[in-house]
Amino acid sequence: MTDDVDARARARVRADEAAITGSRRRSASLRNAARRFWRHPSPWILATVLAGAVTARLIAGDWRASDALTPVIMVAAFPFFEWAVHVCVLHWRPRRVGRVMIDPLLSRKHRAHHADPRNVPLVFIPWRVQVWLLPSTTAIALLAFPRLGLGLTFLVTAAALGLGYEWMHYLIHSDYRPRTRLYRAIWRNHRLHHYKNEHYWFTVTTSGTADRVLRTHPDPEAVRTSKTVRDLHAREAVAR
Repeated sequence: MTDDVDARARARVRADEAAITGSRRRSASLRNAARRFWRHPSPWILATVLAGAVTARLIAGDWRASDALTPVIMVAAFPFFEWAVHVCVLHWRPRRVGRVMIDPLLSRKHRAHHADPRNVPLVFIPWRVQVWLLPSTTAIALLAFPRLGLGLTFLVTAAALGLGYEWMHYLIHSDYRPRTRLYRAIWRNHRLHHYKNEHYWFTVTTSGTADRVLRTHPDPEAVRTSKTVRDLHAREAVAR
């Protein structure tokens, strides 16, 4: 059974790799991918927040050196933030505390995403999560910084990173195929997470950054294909 799972997973990875360089490769254009991206609500929600934050930041003025440093720090830290959310929230194992089952919506949606990586709506952050996530981020921007301008700089950067994450994650799961060396590395990194082993390769917008530092970027040839890569926590589900 395990050998069969390994063989099928290897075949999927080979097919995806062939789609990059094979003589019969097919790929949607970047323009068509972008057009389809904007058919979903999450990009519009994030773009609206980004536009509002940029407008507010320009009105607020009060530019200082910290406004240039903050985005640099946030961009450098983002792969680690992404890794932590992916490991601790998206791959959360359902737990029962007394009579209460703790199983967040993000975790449930991510399990469904692993089960069907080609289901495009499951690629995006659920709108029910954004209903509380974006107001919370805005509140942090307005209340947790020593001056309004710096808080708005934080909000602009956070919204831009969120929109960039949604675009990259969508693009990886779309029919668009890599045409540059950098994007090919990012694309393959995430495909390995979905088709090889869900315990590694957690970053989405970069390849070999936080994963290398946190030791979740092994040589794919040295990693056994996981039989639960499409059915996260399958053993726990059976146990319950």
